[in-house]
Amino acid sequence: MNSNNLTPVFSKLIERAKKEHLLQQKSKSIWFFGLSGSGKTTLALELEYYLFNNGFATALLDGDNVRSGINSDLGFSTNDRYENIRRIAEINKLFIDNGIIVINSFVCPAESMRQLLTTIIGKENVVLIYVYASLATCMQRDVKGLYKKATQGEISQFTGISHTFDEPQHYDLIINTEHNSKEQNVEQIISFVVPKLRL
Repeated sequence: MNSNNLTPVFSKLIERAKKEHLLQQKSKSIWFFGLSGSGKTTLALELEYYLFNNGFATALLDGDNVRSGINSDLGFSTNDRYENIRRIAEINKLFIDNGIIVINSFVCPAESMRQLLTTIIGKENVVLIYVYASLATCMQRDVKGLYKKATQGEISQFTGISHTFDEPQHYDLIINTEHNSKEQNVEQIISFVVPKLRL
């Protein structure tokens, strides 16, 4: 059989719109980014709990579940950081095509990385949420003890210490975890995000 006559599987897949209709939601990529310790994962989890309890179908991706599996072969060099984000963005595309809301929590330190993920997923499909807390505050929190290890030289290329974090030029929402309570921040996120997910 001539391979040119084969129909690509992509043309046979059930359309995204039909899956969204079945699930009664718009699939989106909600991407929390900011320094380690800023509160990204806490807010991502709170959002997922809320959406799940209100009938939305979601998936949550963060450094722990991605780097322990599909990206376990990557380190923290600049090239590996970009490849990490590229793969995650491609995974987002697959989820979105299947009608699922994807919640992401990644440092994503370079502006060009954020541009990359937006290009891959599609700007219309991404909600970028900048979770802000100053470096001093993040170092004080140091929930995982990473800043201590970085300042002692035990971790190299750690964002905020030996690796730069580009202040974002483009985002859809900024959340200040330094000055606002978790409850205030969660309410702000829900108010902003949920209307974008309803059909």
